[in-house]
Amino acid sequence: MSFLVREIKKQDLEGVFQLAKHFTLLNLPADKPKLEMMIEASEESFAGKREKKDATYIFVIEDTEIKKIIATSLILAKHGNEDIPHYSFRIIKKEHFSQDIGVGFIHQALRFTEDKDGPTEIGGLLLDPDYRNRPEKLGSVISLIRFLYMGMHKERFEKRVLCELSPPLTPEGRSEFWEALGRRFTGLPYIEADQISQTNKEFIKTLFPSEDIYLSLLDARARVDIGRVADATIPAKHMLEKMGFTYLHEVDPFDGAPHYGVYLEEIKVIKEMKSFSLSSAETQSYSKLGLMAAQTKDGFRGGLVHYDLKDNELSMPKWTREIYGLNSNDKVFIYALN
Repeated sequence: MSFLVREIKKQDLEGVFQLAKHFTLLNLPADKPKLEMMIEASEESFAGKREKKDATYIFVIEDTEIKKIIATSLILAKHGNEDIPHYSFRIIKKEHFSQDIGVGFIHQALRFTEDKDGPTEIGGLLLDPDYRNRPEKLGSVISLIRFLYMGMHKERFEKRVLCELSPPLTPEGRSEFWEALGRRFTGLPYIEADQISQTNKEFIKTLFPSEDIYLSLLDARARVDIGRVADATIPAKHMLEKMGFTYLHEVDPFDGAPHYGVYLEEIKVIKEMKSFSLSSAETQSYSKLGLMAAQTKDGFRGGLVHYDLKDNELSMPKWTREIYGLNSNDKVFIYALN
């Protein structure tokens, strides 16, 4: 099998729709009209026709042998602006001490925050269940390839990069955190509130309390979920940590999901990626393995490749160059894996 990472195109609508039906991601829903609008926004973003605050970049992996879309990931160039702020709860500590009885406590509390100059956010990670556990580690490929693109076009993104990880939910899809807090202030069920927030965030600021909320007042089941990730998301968390992301001690106001962040320049892929001019020379062995990205006449292309590097000249097998649409002397970017 051969796999190509590329920017999404209009003709991918049906394939992405079929993939999204396996999941319940709100930022990449199984909704054809919404997906169609997102694909259009992504094409305009890759073409440099959108302002940062409105730019979305969607990447796909195509199984080139059967022409099937088997994975996606995306970048929101800016999450949080004057029109649609980014909301979160910051976890703070508050000390209380009584001189009279000699008793003191350090309480954790949630402080509602609003960010009108938000970071870049990564999300939309989907992988066809039939392609999991493959040796190519396609989930990591579609996730990390975004950083190569960001490193190639730093001016298109914010200095801060955010990732909101998936929280633990009940088998019925309920958030204990939302039930203990958000539902009491909005009267809305979790899924409905999260869906509304994709296009209208006004109710969050007006209905949520502006005062600090002491965690000791919440249900124990809600407290234990704050800042935790779902079991299936633990590998993604470890991968982000290897890339330089750290827990920001802030959580999503809907489900208590943790926010991880890093400065763009500190992302491991971006710090270590190198650019080369592609040679047409053939060698006997391509022993090196890495993530490759390039801007070709057909748009952004990338993936997991074997290559050889000698005297700072990069060479790849002919069939690899053909799959990615690369020509001699093209500028390619490599993040070495061995």
